[in-house]
Amino acid sequence: MKYTTIINNKTFEIEIQRDGSLLVNDKVIHVDFLNLDTSLYSLIIDNRSIELAIDESDGMTELLVNGRLFEAQVLDERALFLANRRGTLGISSGEIKSPMPGLIVEVRASTGDVVEEGDTIIILESMKMQNELKAPIGGTISEIAVKAGQTVEKGHSLVTIAPND
Repeated sequence: MKYTTIINNKTFEIEIQRDGSLLVNDKVIHVDFLNLDTSLYSLIIDNRSIELAIDESDGMTELLVNGRLFEAQVLDERALFLANRRGTLGISSGEIKSPMPGLIVEVRASTGDVVEEGDTIIILESMKMQNELKAPIGGTISEIAVKAGQTVEKGHSLVTIAPND
């Protein structure tokens, strides 16, 4: 099965091979993959252990990889064709949602701040790990819905960023 995956506006062509390996942009990658919970996974890639949390909603996929949050679009061949026809390929939301339940340790931005894509906005503690939630796009912080010390559930809206034109 072939997929096109867009992460932070970078496109990856991914094909799952019969032997379980992945072909990513024509490079073979061997992966040991273990499902730990409904949305939590453990991967071993090139002898490196990676913890991965996946949340899918509204056609977008949020990936929390070793404490870093990425927004992705994962499309099979049919969905890729439709997204190209609609002009919705690669559109990134300016909303940061909690990828899992946890405690807000720190909010590093204020309403009105201008941020760059990849800037750390929120530190979320979950499962005894501190996770840096980063700006998915560059823009201006239009809303911060949480404060340090607050607990949040998975999917809770934390920050909204209005894109700069």
